[in-house]
Amino acid sequence: MDHTDSPALDSANDMTTREVAQLLGLAVRSVQLMVDRGDLHAWKTTGGHRRISRESVSRWLSGRQKQNQETGAATFSDAPTPTPSAQTAPSPSARRRASDSREPAIVLIEDSAHFQNVIRLLLRHTHPSVRLHVASDAVTGLALCGAIRPDVLIVDILLPGVDGATLVQSVRSQPLFEGMQLVVVTALDRAARLPYAWALSGLPVIEKHHLARELPPTLSMLLTARRAITHPDELASTRGNPLA
Repeated sequence: MDHTDSPALDSANDMTTREVAQLLGLAVRSVQLMVDRGDLHAWKTTGGHRRISRESVSRWLSGRQKQNQETGAATFSDAPTPTPSAQTAPSPSARRRASDSREPAIVLIEDSAHFQNVIRLLLRHTHPSVRLHVASDAVTGLALCGAIRPDVLIVDILLPGVDGATLVQSVRSQPLFEGMQLVVVTALDRAARLPYAWALSGLPVIEKHHLARELPPTLSMLLTARRAITHPDELASTRGNPLA
């Protein structure tokens, strides 16, 4: 990151850390980590505040789109790549209208290519209508969640950088992700998961050697629960119709 003196904030070219966090649906700390890693280009004012270039945010989003297309995840396929402008954020009512017609979406955050493929194949056979979006690290996964607003997030516990337990806690505390269903997958057995109990309480946890048996019915349950949240009237009418 460039720490040299720079001109005052130009709203057409620069964004604050908080503005970038709101755009990507991330915590401010996650954006700071992206800057420190060099994922986003930033400089500091004489007062020590970060200023992030809009161009680098657009470039990062484009890179995520290309990466997910190459791995078979049709990320952002329903809309052009977002640009960092307040006008690009859809209103809550627009999001609800879009969710009425779109297929269910799932974000998977898993750094193992092997288990990415295992879960992709499982969903292809058991939930073919679901759109799967894959990320290999927590920061990218949170950005996908912020952009896509998935119905379900599947997350591994042991991830590079930010571990999955911290990520889960962040997601559960942000109103932006309210109603999104969570499921944890892990290679850790029950005893090895004890240090993460504070974050996993109340969540379905599936050990990876049980994925084929447990993940499909768990996803069916979570997608039904998500549907009940987003379409309560539809669920009520179904219950009232004995033929439904």
